[in-house]
Amino acid sequence: MNPIIKTLGLLVFSLAIAGCSSDEGDDLDRFMADAPKSMSANVDPLPQVQPYVPLQFNVDGSISDPFKPRKAISKGSFQPNLSRPKQPLEAYPLENLNYVGLLSKVKSKFALIKTPDNTVHQVEVGNYLGTNFGMVTAISDTEVSLKEIIQDELSGDWVERISSLSLQE
Repeated sequence: MNPIIKTLGLLVFSLAIAGCSSDEGDDLDRFMADAPKSMSANVDPLPQVQPYVPLQFNVDGSISDPFKPRKAISKGSFQPNLSRPKQPLEAYPLENLNYVGLLSKVKSKFALIKTPDNTVHQVEVGNYLGTNFGMVTAISDTEVSLKEIIQDELSGDWVERISSLSLQE
């Protein structure tokens, strides 16, 4: 390569570099110079943190242990029979059971109930389903009616609740 071309290229490059370096500054330099003037240092103080006070559990039972299940308290006239053997469909919450069909024999009706594991069970009036001591009271073409016995959270009394399972198409 010709030394004149090298020199000329080096001269053009030096002028380009020299033209880019000026002491005037740009927008960024002006912003950095003006930024401390416009910023305020008023930061709200953090709220006072209250110390944690653990709740004491008394042996006398005035405050119950939250890690132990509540005992069944029978104050009302309703009370589930806790000594009877559980039926298979009492292992599933009522929301997980589906009424899928009806079988009729001479004078009796059987509802077909499908569990979450896709097993179909036959139930008749008097059978139990669900986790709330739900007893089948009636079976129709469109629904299975239940009478559940649940414990009231506030008073601890046992109360009846009417529920139903609608036919799933």
